[in-house]
Amino acid sequence: MPASSPPAADTPPAWRLVAFSLITLPIAGAGLPLAVYLPAYYALEGGLGLTVVGLVFMVGRLWDAAADPLVGVLSDRTRTRFGRRRPWIAAGAVLFALASIALFSPPARPSPTYLAAGLAVFYLGWTMIQIPVSAWAGDLARGYHQRSRVATYVQTMSAAGLLLVLVLPALIDQVWPDQARAKLLAMGGFILATLVPGLAGALFAVREPAASPQAPAAPSALETLGAAARDPLLLRVLGSDFAVTLGQTIRGSLFVFFVVGYMGLPKWGSLLFLLQFVFGVFAGPIWLQVGYRFGKGRTAVAAELVQAAINLGLLFVAPGQFAALLTLTIAQGLAQGSGNLMLRSIVADLADRQRLTSGQERSGVLFSVFSLSGKAATAAAVGLALPLVAALGFHPGGHNTNTALQGLKLVFALGPALSHLVSASLVLGFPLDERRHAEIRRALEARDGAAGLSPSGSLGVPAPAE
Repeated sequence: MPASSPPAADTPPAWRLVAFSLITLPIAGAGLPLAVYLPAYYALEGGLGLTVVGLVFMVGRLWDAAADPLVGVLSDRTRTRFGRRRPWIAAGAVLFALASIALFSPPARPSPTYLAAGLAVFYLGWTMIQIPVSAWAGDLARGYHQRSRVATYVQTMSAAGLLLVLVLPALIDQVWPDQARAKLLAMGGFILATLVPGLAGALFAVREPAASPQAPAAPSALETLGAAARDPLLLRVLGSDFAVTLGQTIRGSLFVFFVVGYMGLPKWGSLLFLLQFVFGVFAGPIWLQVGYRFGKGRTAVAAELVQAAINLGLLFVAPGQFAALLTLTIAQGLAQGSGNLMLRSIVADLADRQRLTSGQERSGVLFSVFSLSGKAATAAAVGLALPLVAALGFHPGGHNTNTALQGLKLVFALGPALSHLVSASLVLGFPLDERRHAEIRRALEARDGAAGLSPSGSLGVPAPAE
């Protein structure tokens, strides 16, 4: 777990943050295989083809993105004895579990309709968990660096979930290299096994600040999206997150094809992917310390430039050069998610800024819009990368010309590198730094104090329990 500056009084202790973050184990356990292994499985073993699978996944992601603002608005407005976020997380877990069973244990020849329906239910359940959890995490601390600390716990647990689920196909590859269905069943079993303790941790580890009936009503989805469109800082963060997620997903969706097809290392595809996430567990704590020293905006820029350089290095790797590929894979792991970490923490600061200017609580909706940008980027990456390498002549599992393999290499290296450069340019010189955020917090606390509001920003709401 991450090292940190001295905990602030309003921040839950480490063990509660660990328990709260457990829900990311099944979320991460499903998310990456959904982007990496499922498209390949349904395209090859399921017989649907790269183009059909790419289009179905792109449509599924767009549906997922469309649901985000609605869930964000409704979770902000929900008023129950169990809180605003808990009912959504619990209901989403049911849909998430049912869809995971269907997607990770499909029939021998699934139809495009089967895949599309499974993805639609899966993404809806995922959204109903992810958006309330993200908004809740943003409320667990008010300080500039303490929000990065909370986000680091969530991201580190997510990286651990990715590592654990990726151990399964890597082990299966070493014993039964051709058992693609066994990999899917193992990953699906991991998702279901971790969902129950993860759900319990999310629901009961920390106390959710209850919104008072007298608190201002949440804005509508259209009003919130309009406010986002008028906030240039939020647009820069959304654009940066879109770019970095686009690059990450292009890399993830083509990783196995690159290692097996271009590098000629069929037994190392899953193992190298696993190794990247072994080192990815340490990325959050490392970049958190960099963020303490240089601030969120400058750290995000540095992180994206590092990742761009790593991906450009792939252009100089020739087939069979295992040592060079291993070095770049480890480096990618140590930089993994570094930009996303800082951007996620910045969104919570922007929620404070919007509350100061509008007088409305918008954390759920802002995180839903932030999530929407990432999911739209994932849809674009899978929908573009797979058909693009197919158009360049690459055939997974078949004979490929040197031209086709070079095309695969260029897409795999340049796509992420250019995306990370765009991400860095959008947050270069970001003005909402620690000093400015402290001014916003002081203004909010003064206004809340004059109105008789608690420090959490809602009338009569207690701060999160320690």
